[in-house]
Amino acid sequence: MKSLPFELFVGWRYTRAKRKNHFISFISLTSMIGIALGVAALIVVLSVMNGFQKELRTRILGVASHLEITGSNNQLADWQRVAEFSVKQPHVLASAPYITAQGMLSYDQGVQGAIIRGVVPDAEDKVADLGKHMKAGSLNDLRAGEFGIVLGADLAYALGAQIGDKVVVMAPQGQFTPTGVVPRLKQFTLVGLFQIGMYEYDAGLALIHIDDAAKLYRMGQNVSGVRLKLNDLFDAPTIAAVMSAQLNNASNPDGNYFVTDWTRQHANFFRAVQMEKRVMFIILTLIVAVAAFNIVSTLVMAVTDKRADIAIMRTFGASPGSIMRIFMVQGALIGVIGTVLGAFFGILLALNIETIIPFIERLFQVQFLAKDVYYISDLPSDLVWSDVSTIVMTSFFLSLLATIYPSYKASKINPADALRYE
Repeated sequence: MKSLPFELFVGWRYTRAKRKNHFISFISLTSMIGIALGVAALIVVLSVMNGFQKELRTRILGVASHLEITGSNNQLADWQRVAEFSVKQPHVLASAPYITAQGMLSYDQGVQGAIIRGVVPDAEDKVADLGKHMKAGSLNDLRAGEFGIVLGADLAYALGAQIGDKVVVMAPQGQFTPTGVVPRLKQFTLVGLFQIGMYEYDAGLALIHIDDAAKLYRMGQNVSGVRLKLNDLFDAPTIAAVMSAQLNNASNPDGNYFVTDWTRQHANFFRAVQMEKRVMFIILTLIVAVAAFNIVSTLVMAVTDKRADIAIMRTFGASPGSIMRIFMVQGALIGVIGTVLGAFFGILLALNIETIIPFIERLFQVQFLAKDVYYISDLPSDLVWSDVSTIVMTSFFLSLLATIYPSYKASKINPADALRYE
């Protein structure tokens, strides 16, 4: 322990000393800058990807629920009992029944297929955030028996329909008449428009009152299922497994209840986003690795430049281990300074990127994410401190790894050979 201050002192002196060989100083500087740029880029890119993931998750859950309990053949007869059972469970905040089915919408000359969802407006607002995304009208405009309909903005645009227009909904289940089987038709009044920002919903979802849906699809007193909202959406897979076991084992031994959560409904999408994040982390870590391993070149030349100093220190009693630690300290200091600078500027950019990017767009009259191409036209950022700590530790580890070989070579220098030609 007594030799530690000596090694730190000499290593620090070697790092900040002005060298006769300016090329070594240049390599040290570029290594430091390269590490700083790599760390900053990693923090900013991962923050932006986290921001996109959070924004898309928010938009998806604006329509989709955290949990859904359904029955076989899209029928749930005892949904009142299921709803009462669900809201009594820990972590469940609210429940809402729904009916979902496919349908064909027609207005004037336009015809579009869509998912028809029957909802209870008051209950639906408690399990999803759709009411916050209404462009016109309100979910409360859906009243039983009045046959009102709320469409996604893109779906209404494709049909050419506006508020107050009469839209014909065709159910695929036919009805028998003397002339044969014909589809069931019902005229609905367009009372509202919503826009989530996800084309899947904006162009393919229509909402009607659950009583009107029951009449159209002849569901009687049955519904398709019950939607649930949790206090923590990330607990959805665990809670789904627990509730499925309770419903099917205790309440219904026949196993006719199916409990699904939002992660399973959109599993491929979120898995793809997570994979992209991992790939970007690996690619950008290589930038840090390249800069970190420039430290090898710096220390190799520094060892060659300091052969006489090494020999003198060995003559005065410095052990090979002390010599090795001196140059490890020198290389580690380069990595630490670069990592700290990169983390500082990376965090600064990540926290202010939603201000910086619009400023650049206004300055150069460009738009990086066009509204007519991308779901999200703004560049979101969500700084996750666990990502920052992982990046910082990875950068420091790579920097420390790069110091091992040249430091080991320095410790093996023979003092007699080093001083022979001085």
